[in-house]
Amino acid sequence: MFSVRNTQCIFVIFSVLLAASLADETESCKSNSSCVSLDGTCEGTKMSSPDSYKNAKSIYEFTANDIRGNPISLEKYKGHVCIIVNVASQCGYTKNNYAELEELYEEYGESKGLRILAFPCNQFAGQEPGTNEEICEFAKTKNVKFDMFGKVNVNGADAHPLYKYLKHVQGGTLGDFIKWNFTKFIIDKNGVPVERHGPSTNPKDLLKSLEKYWEE
Repeated sequence: MFSVRNTQCIFVIFSVLLAASLADETESCKSNSSCVSLDGTCEGTKMSSPDSYKNAKSIYEFTANDIRGNPISLEKYKGHVCIIVNVASQCGYTKNNYAELEELYEEYGESKGLRILAFPCNQFAGQEPGTNEEICEFAKTKNVKFDMFGKVNVNGADAHPLYKYLKHVQGGTLGDFIKWNFTKFIIDKNGVPVERHGPSTNPKDLLKSLEKYWEE
């Protein structure tokens, strides 16, 4: 039989997971001017229904605004192995992740065609509170040359359709929702998400996986 203590522990774990899955309440799509189109809908693939992302075959079917507000079709990444990562400027992982992501890009962007797509997100302890312009200036201080996109939600009903697709294809431990800043998805040359790595995985630790997909 379960003791009262065991029951309390299970309840606490369930409560933590539920709270994380509802993290989208910290920031709505319409409060983020970078992801709102003229008709008031969130930029991305125009979904005929909330579950349409489940029918996507690759990231190439999606569109996202870059850090300056320009809509970018992800078809531009055809034939490239990519890393897609949600970033934040005020996280404990920020310094190392930005540095290693840039090192990977500088070393393999030209020689192997590696592309890195960084999506700022303020859903985790409010650690990306700035505007797109402020985030862009921050990225400059890190000498970032890889592709920066506009702020998005990655969890909840208002999550960008791309992130709904990524989580659908590559689910996570204890739930598909993104757990924290700097969760990394590896995308193969066909635009398919093939691996998902948590925030504690350093970008350089992805190198062996990247080499495997470069050779395909």
